[in-house]
Amino acid sequence: MVSRAKCQCFSSRAVFLKFLLLCVIAAPELVSNYARASTGLVIYQTGFEANEGYNTNLDLVGQNGWVGAGSGGNGLVTDFFPKRGQQAYVGFAPPNAGDSNLFVYLPLNRNVSQAHFAVTMAIADSSNTNYDDFYWTVYNRHGDPFFILDFDNADFRLYYALDGTNAWVWSGLKFSNAVPYNLTMDLDFAANRWSATFNGATVASNKPITTINSPLNLGDIDAAWVIKKPNTPGDNFMVFDDYSVSGAVAPPQLRMLAASPGLAALRLYAETDNRFAIEASTNLANWVALKTNTATGGSFDYVDNTTGMRGRYYRARWVP
Repeated sequence: MVSRAKCQCFSSRAVFLKFLLLCVIAAPELVSNYARASTGLVIYQTGFEANEGYNTNLDLVGQNGWVGAGSGGNGLVTDFFPKRGQQAYVGFAPPNAGDSNLFVYLPLNRNVSQAHFAVTMAIADSSNTNYDDFYWTVYNRHGDPFFILDFDNADFRLYYALDGTNAWVWSGLKFSNAVPYNLTMDLDFAANRWSATFNGATVASNKPITTINSPLNLGDIDAAWVIKKPNTPGDNFMVFDDYSVSGAVAPPQLRMLAASPGLAALRLYAETDNRFAIEASTNLANWVALKTNTATGGSFDYVDNTTGMRGRYYRARWVP
């Protein structure tokens, strides 16, 4: 028999904690289920500094997990942004014969409800008469591209394109060479929507992440050099710094499968491939982790057979 009348005894504490979901009596134990409305997490961030292990004498590709597709110049420079240490770059040195682009990225591979990307960037001009494109593009874990932001160094315009289309849309924004700008992207995977800003100005708002039903998850966010004329690349390049990706995980749901004196069978439902903990308390103040696990397949179970605990509360939370 489930009774809701007993919930009133700790409703004020629940409001204070901001994440009470429900409570049930599992005779003879009181069991409550807690979860945050949406948990923010830092997925990845770097300033490309020496103290993070980045070496200006080496390519960026191959350092600290960064990988590349294609070929061409990439690496680290110092103080392109004055007094800001080291920055990464793509471009400048020509690619191998037959290549016309270079994508560099850090595999993220996360299932999140939302993601926020931020970077400081600048386009350095060519010293010859050849001018190329520089992309920021988002991929899912399957390698499918979602949308592209294109900085065209020939006309200094910022364009975007959606997946499943060949149409470039001018954002109405332009840039200048060698000037640092702040770029942000917000992705709502649950709603299939993205927005972006460039130095605070809107690039695009409330656009579909995918128009062709690609799986909605976060694979990587790439910096790319795309050469307009493959046989005559420019020596222009894109510098970027303070690369960060944060996200939000949907609240876990804790359910009681079975209960008896001294035993509780629990199931935690949560976003796949994120870590969550089931915790217990006798007073709603001091919590003990019972099980921490990755929600492979979207759930995991735990049986608490602690004896002598007639009043025990349970909650679930995301674990960094």
